[in-house]
Formats: sequence, C-alpha cells, structure tokens
Amino acid sequence: MGGTGHGSGTPQGRTDGARDRDAEGRARNARPRDGLGRPLPYGSPGVERQPEGVVRTPEETVAQAQALLDAGKPFHAHEVFEDAWKSGPDEERALWRGLAQCAVGLTHAARGNVTGGARLLRRGAGAVAEWTAVSGRPGAYGMDLGGVVAWARGLADAVEAGADGRDGAGGAVVVDARARAPRLYGT
Repeated sequence: MGGTGHGSGTPQGRTDGARDRDAEGRARNARPRDGLGRPLPYGSPGVERQPEGVVRTPEETVAQAQALLDAGKPFHAHEVFEDAWKSGPDEERALWRGLAQCAVGLTHAARGNVTGGARLLRRGAGAVAEWTAVSGRPGAYGMDLGGVVAWARGLADAVEAGADGRDGAGGAVVVDARARAPRLYGT
C-alpha cells in the first residue's frame, strides 16, 4: 500500500516499509527535523540539516559547533563534533567524541529526557577530562576544556534536580538549549 503523505506517515510515492536512501544507496532518514533533531512528519517544514561527513580543521569545528550551540541547536553541534571524531587523528578522537556526547546530552536535556541527558553529559565530561589529563592540552584549539567539563557536570546535576522547571511531557525537566549552551572558549 503506497503512502500519500497525508496522515499515512510516509511521503508521497514512498511505499510503507521502504527506507529513505541517499544518492549512494545508503539508508538515510529523509524526514524533516526540528531544531533539536527530532523527526517531524514528512512534508512538515523543518530546519536545515547539518551535512554529514564534512572534514573541517579543528578550529573550524570548534567555531561552527559554538555557533550552533549559541543558536540553540545542540543536535547539529553534535554532528559537527562527530565529523571531527570520525575524520580526525586517532589521538584526538576521544576529545571530539566527548564533546559530541556533551552536545547530545544537552539535546536530550532540552527534549525533556532527564536520565539520558544527565548520563550523556556526565559521560562526555568524563571523556573530555580524561583526554585533557592524558594529552596535557587543557586549552586545545582555544577551548577551555576544564570549563566545558564543569559546565557538563553542573548541567547534569541541575537537570536531575529539576532546576530548569518541569515543562515537558509527563512533567519532565526541559532545558533551554540556547540559554544553557556551553562556552567552548570560556567566558
């Protein structure tokens, strides 16, 4: 049974059970997304998606991620960090993975997922702290990594304590992603 895009959950011309594919035939979800990366119904207006697989310099990565965080788009910032994690040198992968986890932790907290948000914020903070200790580079690429770690741990505590209010589904804590975005470069 083919979908019509009107209440069926599938776009016009797409059959139920078919997967979205990119030009190379890889599975890719083509549904529009909101600013926090949540899928919207096909045909809905969404925000522009962050391109995947972009190779940037570390400085470009940090600048672009900070701009996305400042715009309240931590999910998109996570994708920028993920590109660096996947394309960067082996000795820096733990740093970029930890920063990606912090950004996606903020995403989950902004979506009202208290447990997932706090867990990812702490996991990311731990990874960044460990990388900093091992590398001896607390100011890598102009970042204040100690400040990022403190931010992530503090936000995890605040989310669990309900400090930002309970506005989400079922009374879940919801964090304002823009207001709670980290300052990667420090204050």
